[in-house]
Amino acid sequence: MEPDAAAPPAGYGGSRLSTDLEAPDLTAHDGIGVAAADVAGDVGRGPDDGQILDAIATQADWMAELIARLIRAPTVLGDEESGQRVIREVLRDELGLEPVDVAMDAHALREHPAAAPFDWSVDGKVNVVAGWQRDDASGSAEPGRSLILNGHIDVVSPEPVSQWREHEPFGGDRDGDWIHGRGAADMKCGLAAILGAMRGLSSLGLTPTGRVTFESVVEEECTGNGTLQTLLAGYTADAALIAEPFGAAITTSQVGVLWFEVRIIGVPGHAAEGQHATNAIEKSLAVIGALREVESELNAAPPAPFDRFEHPINLNVGTIRGGDWPSTVPGECVTGFRIAMYPGTTIEEIKQRIESAVTAATADVPGSADVSYRGFSSRGYEIVSDHELVRTLAGAFTRQAGEPPALVATTGTTDAAVFGNVGGIPAVCFGPFAEAAHAVGERVYLPSVVQTAQVIGLFIKDWCGLSESSPDEGRAQAAER
Repeated sequence: MEPDAAAPPAGYGGSRLSTDLEAPDLTAHDGIGVAAADVAGDVGRGPDDGQILDAIATQADWMAELIARLIRAPTVLGDEESGQRVIREVLRDELGLEPVDVAMDAHALREHPAAAPFDWSVDGKVNVVAGWQRDDASGSAEPGRSLILNGHIDVVSPEPVSQWREHEPFGGDRDGDWIHGRGAADMKCGLAAILGAMRGLSSLGLTPTGRVTFESVVEEECTGNGTLQTLLAGYTADAALIAEPFGAAITTSQVGVLWFEVRIIGVPGHAAEGQHATNAIEKSLAVIGALREVESELNAAPPAPFDRFEHPINLNVGTIRGGDWPSTVPGECVTGFRIAMYPGTTIEEIKQRIESAVTAATADVPGSADVSYRGFSSRGYEIVSDHELVRTLAGAFTRQAGEPPALVATTGTTDAAVFGNVGGIPAVCFGPFAEAAHAVGERVYLPSVVQTAQVIGLFIKDWCGLSESSPDEGRAQAAER
């Protein structure tokens, strides 16, 4: 999940930026949303709900240990393999499934019009996929709908590490009901919840009659190209659920996100004669001011459901590189930005506004200014609130929690946009309650991980169907598309 650090607590979904709650209410979402209505959906026939809930609840300690193992694998950009190795082990050794590596293909991605641009190597990077479905050659069980359960293994940098005073960023410490560390929230808790649901159902001898595809993907935090690569490899379904940590809420609408850099070429010179030079760093401040004006314009009249937010579109000044000597007027400065856009806004529209603002702000600069793009290039995405996917998942939540979930928009972006906009696959996010994603002190509330797994278990029953299987059945159909 790509949360927006400028949003208020819970402003980008169910996760909170602060760490001030010791026992969150798992039946009431405290973010910005509306309660789901008419949540009956499809209620799957088969095993009793209570059996499923109990079996998954017994996986709590197993899920906690898995989250800790995943946190201890520091899967920042370029180092995702250590986490994928853990995922493969769990799929093969704990669930009896056959994981398949879907390698990142730089050429195929760069040729795809919806891929985000990137200038780093993806050699050796893989997404891990496994199929799970009853092998019923007799045809006695009616096939159910297919489902992708998706999560990302990559995490953002924990810097500045010096600010992590109570817990190490990659320690995976457990303190009561909370598990701490980078990725605890975003989103190794979601991967553990998915796998915990699958393990709980398997312990009852149950397998889906409709195909379930598990995916652990890379590069969700910077491009979305990992999930795109699984689509290019042929993995599709009737719906997708991403277990992002939006606690007690289903995310049905999200902004798009664009990353870009502005390079200012000034005129270097000696600081003693700075009046004859052009300071590229100082001129970058004018560019930031001009882009803030674009941000203000985009927030002037937000469309629904983003009109519930005080400030839904946020410009972030994320990186800056300039100068190499205190007594030299810097002749170059490169600033990296992130900006959001509403669903329905095109990438080209936002690019045009950015480039016009930069041109105007640097018109008097002796030198040059240019805008380039790398990383996120994702349109916004939304799914209607009465879609069968939303209603069925809301019904599963209601049976577990006793109350309907909230339906929320988020001012960050997720891979739901890749599924919906590129793959034509209806997608939502639903996951545990967490705090401080992308921040110091990131943590997840373990009871909410269990709740997420239980809801996913009921949802698999309702969406895909479940049936009892023999020990030799229910294995991965790894090559199926």
